[in-house]
Amino acid sequence: MKRGKKYNASLETLDKAKLYEAAEAFAAVCNTAKAKFDETVEIHIRLGVDSRHADQQVRGAVVLPNGTGKTVRTLVFAKGDKAKAAEEAGSDYVGAEDLVQKIQQENWFDFDIVIASPDMMGVIGRLGKVLGPKGLMPNPKAGTVTPDVAKAVQEAKAGKIEYRLDKTNIIHCPIGKASFGAEKLTENFETLIAAIVKARPAALKGQYIKSCVAASTMGPGVKINYVKYGN
Repeated sequence: MKRGKKYNASLETLDKAKLYEAAEAFAAVCNTAKAKFDETVEIHIRLGVDSRHADQQVRGAVVLPNGTGKTVRTLVFAKGDKAKAAEEAGSDYVGAEDLVQKIQQENWFDFDIVIASPDMMGVIGRLGKVLGPKGLMPNPKAGTVTPDVAKAVQEAKAGKIEYRLDKTNIIHCPIGKASFGAEKLTENFETLIAAIVKARPAALKGQYIKSCVAASTMGPGVKINYVKYGN
């Protein structure tokens, strides 16, 4: 893949063979974020699990101490008091069957996170084929199927992110913006990796974390020393 001059210039400032300590890595990431917009900083963690096995799945959610820098639009499926609580918590959209129809008939997706009270899952089940591929289907492990929808809305707005394996056993997560600076990004990263380490499957034998790379939207990857976080 051909890269631009800014990318190549940034790449030359990095030691490709080095595993950087987190704070140093994020300082480098911020330094190489040269775009005219505030670049998102993402973490890519390769795990030594096999996602084809149900007992080696790694999935969960965590609230980042400094948020993500992104305005999150929430959609809550709830009725009665729970719907009212979701509205009071600041959810962008709250509804039930009416929103199911809107998504089905209008192909409407002006939201980032879907939250549901448990009693609504029968209704939302009809949306599995459209929400599932987009990673939007509510899930108890991610805390998006919950009786306390108001708390889920507040956490989503505060910077709660979901982490899960892709088909190649890598977790990809945004942890903030380049404008956050190294200190806040490091705090967010350490919160995320602590949650992932805690979620290590009991069935796994051998090395858990295989590699960890941080990168801004347009910048090169910086390898992080993951060994200190437990393996």
